[in-house]
Amino acid sequence: MSDNDALVRGFVDAFERKDASLLVPFLHPDVVFRNYGDDEIRGREALTRMWDGVFQQFEVVRFETLHQAVDGDVVLAEQIHHLGLPGGPVAPVMNLAVYEITDGRIAAWRDYTNPIVARDLLTGR
Repeated sequence: MSDNDALVRGFVDAFERKDASLLVPFLHPDVVFRNYGDDEIRGREALTRMWDGVFQQFEVVRFETLHQAVDGDVVLAEQIHHLGLPGGPVAPVMNLAVYEITDGRIAAWRDYTNPIVARDLLTGR
């Protein structure tokens, strides 16, 4: 297993604990996060604040990696984001994540999810 493979797998595993401070060691200080359909987030502090808000809102946050491929400093991961609002169903949201690694940390992260399908799954439609 490459260092970049292990880095991303450790990062993904940290989400289940719902503690944004656990994400910090994986993120480059100048990380750029793009969840298509949402505004870009720049910087580790802004990104961890955003995830802190998500963790407070959702009862369940668990990312499952189905397949992961590494090409140097780029990691592609097919994932299921298991997300559940309090009292709601746990939605299996399909996602493709692209991570770019710089100096052993995630410097760019792009998530490709269909936001309409995600919303429908979260609301039980």
